[in-house]
Amino acid sequence: MKVVITGASGNVGTALLRTVRGRDWEVVGIARRPPAADRASYTGVRWIGCDIGDPAALPLLTRACTGADAVVHLAWAIHPHTGDPPMDRTNRVGTANVLHAAAACGVAHVTCASSVAAYTPAARWRRVDEQWARSGIATSAYSRGKVVLEQQLDAFARAHPSIGIARVRPCAVAQGAAAAEIADWVLSRWLPRSVIGHRMLPVPVWRDLRLQLVHAEDVAAAIGLTMRDRATGAFDLAAEPVLSAPMLATIFGGFRVPAPRPLLTAAAWASWRVGLQPLHPGWLDLADQACLIEAGRARRELGWSPKHDAIAVATELATGLRTRRHGDSPVLAPPRLRGRFGSPTHQSQTADK
Repeated sequence: MKVVITGASGNVGTALLRTVRGRDWEVVGIARRPPAADRASYTGVRWIGCDIGDPAALPLLTRACTGADAVVHLAWAIHPHTGDPPMDRTNRVGTANVLHAAAACGVAHVTCASSVAAYTPAARWRRVDEQWARSGIATSAYSRGKVVLEQQLDAFARAHPSIGIARVRPCAVAQGAAAAEIADWVLSRWLPRSVIGHRMLPVPVWRDLRLQLVHAEDVAAAIGLTMRDRATGAFDLAAEPVLSAPMLATIFGGFRVPAPRPLLTAAAWASWRVGLQPLHPGWLDLADQACLIEAGRARRELGWSPKHDAIAVATELATGLRTRRHGDSPVLAPPRLRGRFGSPTHQSQTADK
């Protein structure tokens, strides 16, 4: 069996490579910056360096997909640096290139990583399923990008009914090895990492914040099951329990400081614009409005069950942040930013950018 994995050196991609290691598969890993092939997580993979959104990417992707039985599309620009390729080019154009290559090569099965971010916001504590509307959150570029992805997959399914398409829609995905990547997205480079999880650290969050987490290994396991069963359709993925604001404050700091979300948003805007910290306020909108899910279909139809509960995932991430843990790929070990104070370090998450 030949499997092509885009974004194979990222958070979920690395976990997926660990999941399929030892199987009698030919695995082709596609990454804009391929990792060192002698690293344990990345051995036994044929690596192809490819920027999937580049105009010249399509012939390369088509050659990679020739003879493939399955394609797993994980490549996604989540919160790129200002000097990286534009999000829309990577996400929308890159997805179109991957799907075009898969169709041209007659690949039988495609699995794509979508997100619960594609869902239309629901009542705060309501759980939704895979049939929920997908119009996203207008002020989040990540959310709107996933809506476009879903539309691309819908159109692809209509145009190529013989190709099985599975889409996984996880909540926030984390693992200790992704701590450096996540820190690059959310933490100021001036924040001492040693204070994370310290009982005296105040954590300013709004009262109604709630968050679902799932471990990257559990998402990878679900993707493996979709390939095993040639499953089609959408599968929500999340671990229990839902994490409340006090729980998050306890895990990542010492105690919660009540802070109205409008105040946090204003502070995020000001500090992001001048490069004081990387977190664009669009992420606060996503955290506040993202739907809660149950993952019932994945359990019933795939036999999927997460091995890590959400508290364990958050604790592993907090420990990784505090100890500056990183992975072995360029994605999971981003360089420390040394940009000039006065301009954003990361691209805007405004939905129309």
